[in-house]
Amino acid sequence: MNDLGGLKYFLGIKVARSKQGIFLSQRKYVLNLLAETEMLDCKSADSPIVQNHHLAMHLNQVPTNKDRYQRLVGRLIYLSHTRPDTYAVSVVSQFMHSPSEAHMGMVERILRYLKSSPGRGIMFSKNDHCRIEGYIDADWAGNITDCQSISGYFTFVGGNLVNWQSKKQKVVALSSAEAEYRGMAK
Repeated sequence: MNDLGGLKYFLGIKVARSKQGIFLSQRKYVLNLLAETEMLDCKSADSPIVQNHHLAMHLNQVPTNKDRYQRLVGRLIYLSHTRPDTYAVSVVSQFMHSPSEAHMGMVERILRYLKSSPGRGIMFSKNDHCRIEGYIDADWAGNITDCQSISGYFTFVGGNLVNWQSKKQKVVALSSAEAEYRGMAK
């Protein structure tokens, strides 16, 4: 066995240690993704998705390159290991089987957002407590195609973000309270 020293990179994730804690980021991965898509010189976006986006499957949609779309969304899913802004990625991943130009435009907006903050990641700070805190939110009938709600949650242990997810609920909720309750129960 060889001692290779402290961990610096692991599967494209940079690990930086300091007195404050451990910082995980995928800056190089983001920059390589932007270079591959020729978006290093593009104008950056301030958010990964527009509010009230209403993305859906339409009968008259203009199809886009399915292989390219699936490859880009797959790379964005891998990027979500160190970035908690996963809602936009979960939205575009719903259209992997039949993407349109509008869906590809949303993927490009996510890439422009990544350009504005390529080094963003997760900091695990040293804290003197181990409290567990959880936060959840759900939108009622957020998906315009099937009226299903979308829930998102964050879990903190000792003040550090350790778990997050954004997912469409399996059942149609009849009210916003029911959507919130189902999200919390899940």
